[in-house]
Amino acid sequence: MIEAEVHLSLHNFLRSQAGFPSWPHHLTMARLVARALRLGRSALIQVGALCGYQGRYRTSFVASALMWHGPVIIVAPEAIQQRLMKVEIPRLLEWLQVNKPIRSGDVWPRGEFQGILLVSPEAWLQAQLTSTDNFPDGIPTIIDGVDDLEDWVRSQLTVSLDAHDWDQLMLAYPNKTEVIRSSRVQLTRELFQHPANPYECYLISLDEEEILSRLYSALHPASLPDPWTRFWQIFQHRLSPISPHTPHTPPLLWSTIARRQGLFSLHCAPIELGKILSPIWSRQPVVFIGSALESETEAPLFRQRLGLDEVTCLKFSSDSQTDAIQLYVPYQFPLPNTPEFQAAFIHKVRTLVCLSATTSGLTVVLVGDVPLKSQVGAILASEFGSRVQVEKTCLDENGILISGWEFWREHQKVLPAPQLLVIATLPLPSLENPLVAGRVAHHKRSHQDWFRLYLLPVALNELQRAIAPVRENQGIVALLDSRVVMRSYGAQVLAALSPLARIDYLDPTLFSIEE
Repeated sequence: MIEAEVHLSLHNFLRSQAGFPSWPHHLTMARLVARALRLGRSALIQVGALCGYQGRYRTSFVASALMWHGPVIIVAPEAIQQRLMKVEIPRLLEWLQVNKPIRSGDVWPRGEFQGILLVSPEAWLQAQLTSTDNFPDGIPTIIDGVDDLEDWVRSQLTVSLDAHDWDQLMLAYPNKTEVIRSSRVQLTRELFQHPANPYECYLISLDEEEILSRLYSALHPASLPDPWTRFWQIFQHRLSPISPHTPHTPPLLWSTIARRQGLFSLHCAPIELGKILSPIWSRQPVVFIGSALESETEAPLFRQRLGLDEVTCLKFSSDSQTDAIQLYVPYQFPLPNTPEFQAAFIHKVRTLVCLSATTSGLTVVLVGDVPLKSQVGAILASEFGSRVQVEKTCLDENGILISGWEFWREHQKVLPAPQLLVIATLPLPSLENPLVAGRVAHHKRSHQDWFRLYLLPVALNELQRAIAPVRENQGIVALLDSRVVMRSYGAQVLAALSPLARIDYLDPTLFSIEE
């Protein structure tokens, strides 16, 4: 069987590679991927946050894909595709001595292609969601990095209307120009009355919905430009009556505003993805590979959100000796929603930065609150000078990076692993963000525990991925959110951060380099 062949070949390959990055689960993962290919049965694999950050596991599934006798699709972002094409695949091709063609592109190659096709998540999902024939059914598919799969899908399903689309609408209905222009002016007036927020986006109000409804009723739907047609299809679903006999989930409808330019855009997207995605997974066997989806091996919440039914699930544990971090969580620290928190946080950050001066290495301060992030950057820069940068990648060897969660997630792989990571608060999605509030409202309508089904899982995944680089050098993570010790869900947070060595004191010896 292919599992035995892959096991033996990969075992010999790993033994031949002097200095090859070690990972104790290469052979297990390779066998599971090979089994999924042979049986045509989907699988969900969690490799762990550190391994996901380092990408060591990719050798395992590439070996299985190369040795499989049939074609395979690998869905991965562009940066990962480049790594596979330039490093992983050539190295294994040379060792395995297999003659398997490798391609990258957005459509299936012509002819009887029996090789590996690398494709972007955007191209693959677009083809699956629009039922195009860009990719044949039944081709085993490996999706790498499914921690972001939900965001990829929602991005593909979001329909947006901007200034250009209003111009196109007036061109399509020259006899309705005044009606269209009047509706646009009314929407502009309504939308710009919303108070400013850091996200510059707002859920559409009932009055704004009414303006759109009147506009659509004045137009002939058969002549609508394509973006307006797709937007109207989702918008209609939002307006359809809710009753016990016709249950449905209203989509999310929101606007984004560019205040200086006086422009706005409208956006519409479904909230629930499971029913939309479920038919896709039945078209071909899919191996889903993520880093830290959930604490449970079966990942029930992830599978429910993505419409995954029967799949083989596997979760690899971390090495408690080499992957442990030192975690500092202070007791009796002000809660994030209290007036005392900001001053206490800034004082603690200054203390940590001063203590860490005894050793070299990058310091990262993660602050989700936008005004506080700017304030911390200004205060530290006044004391530590050019060492301090706010969301920049050009840093000194002993640099201090002040960053939001999104910037750190996007750039952590191009920056050195930090010796000290300071976290202001847990990355719980903010209810001040209208998109978060809209999803929470959906859970409330369904009488569901919105915190444990939505906010907490998102925060734990973000947290594990954020601290992964610190595990490389067993650095220090300072989590200055006392909810970890004062709330019942704090135990789940600590479990997600394991393996760790808990510390509750600060002194310079913490940062001393052991000889």
